[in-house]
Amino acid sequence: MNLSDRIRADIETRILSGEWKPGHPIPAEHALMAEYGCARMTVNKAIAAMAAAGLVTRRRRAGTVVAAPAAERAVMEIADIAEESDRLGLSYRFTILSRAVEAGADGPMLSITTLHERGGEPLALEERRISLVAVPEAAAESFAEAPPGTWLLQHVAWTEAEHVIGALGADPALARRLDIATGAPCLTLDRRTWQGGELVTEVRLTYPASRHRFTSRFAQRGEGAPG
Repeated sequence: MNLSDRIRADIETRILSGEWKPGHPIPAEHALMAEYGCARMTVNKAIAAMAAAGLVTRRRRAGTVVAAPAAERAVMEIADIAEESDRLGLSYRFTILSRAVEAGADGPMLSITTLHERGGEPLALEERRISLVAVPEAAAESFAEAPPGTWLLQHVAWTEAEHVIGALGADPALARRLDIATGAPCLTLDRRTWQGGELVTEVRLTYPASRHRFTSRFAQRGEGAPG
């Protein structure tokens, strides 16, 4: 991790932990330069990256502050299947089907396949890879108490996420795991999350279309704003 990324990670940790609330001032550039013993360009790069991610707001003459939550939410949030099931009052269980360490472009990845069940029937097949460079402690985690996604949400702060929604017909292997007919329609959610520009995890969640739907509610940015 270079110095600019370290500065960004230190500040993001304070924001994401709630230590620095919306409106809290970020230390001035000269103060960060003195603290980290670096050039203004290094500090500026870190703050610019956080501003681009929507974590901080730069104000002329007032400095940089922690950004307020956006009025318009992302189409898909990082959902916790176990927590959702509890909120709905439905039974939940998960089974780790496979686990292995694989080579990745930027280092070793922990590959885990998990079956999620809700209300006594399969809800989703999760095929996940976790970067052991970004999250080395995942190598020793058994995931006996919580599934990988829940464990990551509890232990690793993320700063950026990407979602891609798709659809497919279940092949015989997927149909067996989800207890559906071969060819039955399924919804897929491919997601990647990063922390300070470093990949944390990538995952594909596959749901039987008859048992799940994606929903979102968000506000218009303002009168006359484009949809």
